Amino acid sequence: MRTGIVLAGFAAAPLADFVAVAREAETRGYHTAWLGEVSGYDAIVMSTVVATHTTRLHVANGVLPVQTRTPVILGMATASLNHLAPGRFALGLGLSSKTIVEQWHGLDFAPSLAQIREAVEIVRKVASGERVSHEGKHYRVKGFRLTSPPPAAPVRVYLAALGPEMLELAGEIADGVLLNWIPPEAVPASIAHLKAGAQKAGRTLENFEIASFVRTCVTDDAAAARETLARDVTGYATVDVYASFFRTAGYADEVAQVGAAWSAGDRSGAVKKISPRMLDGLGVVGDEAFCRARIAEFAASGLTQPVIVPFAPPGGDRAALLRTLRAFP
Repeated sequence: MRTGIVLAGFAAAPLADFVAVAREAETRGYHTAWLGEVSGYDAIVMSTVVATHTTRLHVANGVLPVQTRTPVILGMATASLNHLAPGRFALGLGLSSKTIVEQWHGLDFAPSLAQIREAVEIVRKVASGERVSHEGKHYRVKGFRLTSPPPAAPVRVYLAALGPEMLELAGEIADGVLLNWIPPEAVPASIAHLKAGAQKAGRTLENFEIASFVRTCVTDDAAAARETLARDVTGYATVDVYASFFRTAGYADEVAQVGAAWSAGDRSGAVKKISPRMLDGLGVVGDEAFCRARIAEFAASGLTQPVIVPFAPPGGDRAALLRTLRAFP
């Protein structure tokens, strides 16, 4: 089993401490360090730090919004990181949200599979050193070509996916997929959609990465950590795309109750509607033995890479996050 680790929680530390955590993850045997971005540190910068201070650890973005950088910029970044860490970098892309794209970046937001498809095509060509001319609905590029030598390592692109259409697109055009907030029982259905997409392209899922974020807290205070997890789940359950996904994953009653409380302005009441069953399915909280066994169940569901997302109970600090990191792989 390959195991990944999200390093975002450690990024606020001084640089030397962050580098030490990345090196410890490598020493402990983690396969991939995942670095995304929302409103904190730039993921490409942090990926570069990890890639240049380790020698075996793979680095993947989990994930970058496809709308906030041009595909040419993404292609150049991918080529650069493949030069710095040959064969160890994967570009992770997603469609982001209206808040991030329109309100924060002032760009048009229209979630479109066609935009992802065009972007991936351009990124691959740019990063491979091809001369790129593209006239599409979402992007226009005329005569771009890298002046630096293209990297020898193949370009790897992962897509963040929840619903059937994005899963099938990932199976069709990507090298891997990043799932999120998914219980082990729902993983086989997602894999079925990946296989359907791969069949459209006349290929299989051999060497295809099927990764999933798993919020994990190794702790002796499970009750407090579960309260933190419940608040996190609530924030997602009130977003339409995740609410829809949670329904299909078997949590329709919880989504309805959370939505009703949230709409009534009862934020704390909404959190209380997250059932123990939902917490057990979407997160991993407990002592080290329990957490290791539960992550193994995620792997057995069909994932090629469970990705540990360390979180701490209220008042928890870096030491609490390190305890979770050190429990795996």
